[in-house]
Amino acid sequence: MNNSVDELFSLPVSFLDSSGPAGEIALSTRIRLARNLAGHTFPNAASPEEKCDICEEISAAVNSGKVLDFDGEHREFDLTQLSEIDRKVLLERRLASSEFIAAPLEGKKLLVCPMERCSIMVNEEDQIRMQSIRPGFQLAEVYSEINVIDDTLSEKLEYAFDSQLGFLTSCPTNAGTGMRASVMLHLPGLVLSGQILPTIQGINKLHLAVRGIFGEGTDNRGNLFQISNQYTLGESESKTIESLDTVIRQLILHEKQARKNLLLRDRFTLLDHIGRAYGILRHSYKLSSAEALQSLSFVRMGVDMGFFASIDIAAVNELFIATGSAHLQKSAGRQLSDSERDIARAELCRNKLK
Repeated sequence: MNNSVDELFSLPVSFLDSSGPAGEIALSTRIRLARNLAGHTFPNAASPEEKCDICEEISAAVNSGKVLDFDGEHREFDLTQLSEIDRKVLLERRLASSEFIAAPLEGKKLLVCPMERCSIMVNEEDQIRMQSIRPGFQLAEVYSEINVIDDTLSEKLEYAFDSQLGFLTSCPTNAGTGMRASVMLHLPGLVLSGQILPTIQGINKLHLAVRGIFGEGTDNRGNLFQISNQYTLGESESKTIESLDTVIRQLILHEKQARKNLLLRDRFTLLDHIGRAYGILRHSYKLSSAEALQSLSFVRMGVDMGFFASIDIAAVNELFIATGSAHLQKSAGRQLSDSERDIARAELCRNKLK
């Protein structure tokens, strides 16, 4: 079983494949399920010894059922054996959460299928956090895939379940289906046209949540917005997917219309944002993470709208992850100061966008 972050790091991030449906606006679709085991203490109250026992039980079930081996042998990472940079690489690739990679690390494992499309965090807030993620707008496909993983694992493990409440979780907001479905949208048109705040307010009224690129508590850098369901109790999984699907389709149409309107009514403001962003990425020698993401966002929109003949959208997508602090330090093979990271980030962008 492969457990090398080095090998994982050398592979492209699969959910940034630009060929996904509606990929010009929808970067990725992800569904996460929260599960706990019957008869065991939840992670927030479990002793280190019990968490280690639970971890081995879940790991053994995944291995015996080949739960994540549908496209080759999966990888298994014991967090106590990883450096801080390696753990943050997993976070930046959206395979792990901030809470998961933080201390204490005992009894925590990350199981990842070969192409990073599916993964399982063991002993995060809940004992099992499984996810499926694909490029573009693919709610139905991701839902189907995560169901297969869940059903296969449930044959090996007994979940904590109540006939009235559904699946039991550490946080009451996850009880019921235990499902969070989300789509990552790139919405610079709505931002530039001043429509993003009323749009977010409208989304919230529909009982959907709007978060940043790395989930709860993160901002919307790079004009990237993660739209997900808020409630998991009292609504079926299929109904949740149906409601989210409807809203995402409307948001994609609104973003396309916003871009058309900018092109027709405020063309030079649009071109100025895109041109300045390209200039920053192409000619800077020090570049902060926030500035890089914001500039990449507008260049990506320019590529989508046909303003750049020689820039590949895949290269821009790759830079959203490759310019992360952990990825830069992993490439350098050592810890970098803030200034060194800014220099490395600028050099990477200059080279990729020649």
